[in-house]
Amino acid sequence: MTASAAFAEAFDVSRETLERLDLYADLLRRWTRRINLVSKGTVEALWDRHFADSAQLLPLVPPSARRWTDLGSGGGFPGLVIAVLAAETHPDLHVTLIESDRRKAEFLRTVARETGIGTEVIVGRAEEVPGTEADVVSARALAPLTALLPLVDRHLAPGGTALLPKGAGHRRERAEALETWAFDCDNIPSRTDPGAVILKIGDIRRV
Repeated sequence: MTASAAFAEAFDVSRETLERLDLYADLLRRWTRRINLVSKGTVEALWDRHFADSAQLLPLVPPSARRWTDLGSGGGFPGLVIAVLAAETHPDLHVTLIESDRRKAEFLRTVARETGIGTEVIVGRAEEVPGTEADVVSARALAPLTALLPLVDRHLAPGGTALLPKGAGHRRERAEALETWAFDCDNIPSRTDPGAVILKIGDIRRV
């Protein structure tokens, strides 16, 4: 079974969605030759390393969510993958991608245009652009939790949820963050890395 077929089976995606992701993957491989979207060592493991790692966040979206903001989107993980999947499964969910690097932002816009996904790309730093009042905020490999929470808090609507994939150091990051922030947090085991989790965070406030 190919990596894309295994992904489609694991996440129950349609042929149309898989075709969009195939196009996304092709564009990413081509653009990565010119700009650093993902490390070259992970390009061949794209479906397992990046697409699956992103897709596992979508089932965690609250049913009432209508706005999702992804911070520091880079090559589109997890935000653009979420946008591609949600186009079919969550058609009322609007995904906004915030990326400060103009070349990466142009890549994101290119994928959105080529795949027909109606997602918004904002060029700028998450701490500088206007808050987006999102029901869900995500960020992957952007910053330690202590530095990430102010950005999340800036863009999260009251009652919203943050979905933050974190690696093996998540316990230390959480403990350090709790020195200056209070929040509710569920640790959800990652489907792609036994040492990683998704931090599902809400009710963020400074202490």
